[in-house]
Amino acid sequence: MQPDDLSRALGPKLGDGLLSVEAFPGTAGRVRFRAERALDLFRAVRDDLHFGHLSMVGGIDWVDHREVFYVAWSDEARQYVFLSADVPATAPRIESASAVWPSANWHERETWEMVGITFENHPDLRHLLMPDGYVFNPLLRSFKLHEPEELEVKARHV
Repeated sequence: MQPDDLSRALGPKLGDGLLSVEAFPGTAGRVRFRAERALDLFRAVRDDLHFGHLSMVGGIDWVDHREVFYVAWSDEARQYVFLSADVPATAPRIESASAVWPSANWHERETWEMVGITFENHPDLRHLLMPDGYVFNPLLRSFKLHEPEELEVKARHV
């Protein structure tokens, strides 16, 4: 599959929700989309293009906005596709991919925790790596290290 194939397949379904499809060496391409069309894109990529496995979700803090990205794999095409959307830094939100790809669950929890991107309708959006009550996002560029006595973290009871 090539970027032109992605454009032809996704363009009619997403319309202006599809921002661009770019070549990315060794993959089917990089698809940039509007965050509000996330579920439509996820379903089309899974159902129409047969990218049945979501192998990664992550986020990047670009200071003025955040980018959320997804890496999906197709057994049929034997290649990856990259999907990415920008969300505002002031309200970083996007629909959860876990309804389409259950493997998104933990990846989205980690991205929420580390970069502060909220995944709407996530089935279990709670801390994965950090203790309950931890309110900082360590991978934000604005993150400052704190002295232990400045932190007030609730203990997790296992």
